[in-house]
Amino acid sequence: MPIRQTLFGAIAALTLVSAAHAQDMPVYFESDGAVMAGFDPVSYFQGNAPVRGMPEYAVIWKGAEWHFASAENRDLFESNPRAYAPQFGGYCAYAMAQGLLKSTDPMLWDMVDGRLYLTHSPEVEKVWRGDRAEFIEMAEENWPVILYHD
Repeated sequence: MPIRQTLFGAIAALTLVSAAHAQDMPVYFESDGAVMAGFDPVSYFQGNAPVRGMPEYAVIWKGAEWHFASAENRDLFESNPRAYAPQFGGYCAYAMAQGLLKSTDPMLWDMVDGRLYLTHSPEVEKVWRGDRAEFIEMAEENWPVILYHD
């Protein structure tokens, strides 16, 4: 078999595997099953402070329960969940940059280039804000490795 065909086949296989894995990424949620401690992810994009969602406006996405403050926010999320969901499945963005999965505090958040990032503690948030671009780059490299490490 020509090397070129083998190379294209390998690239196609990796692309399919990556796409399949990307659809099954885990999401950090509390013991009650609510992502972001029940805060409405859409609210982070709408104002200055996050708003707590209500169970009556909940949806299940990625195997977890997402709460919303209104039917309108729920519908916005359902129309494009990846636009509103926090990066790295809601795990701490700084910890992900270090190669770790760590819980988050939904009140410790940052918006970078229209994407929502959560952090674990006020101390971690301070470090995160010191070099967000570098930490985002590192976290994006670590995210698939951490998720699929055996």
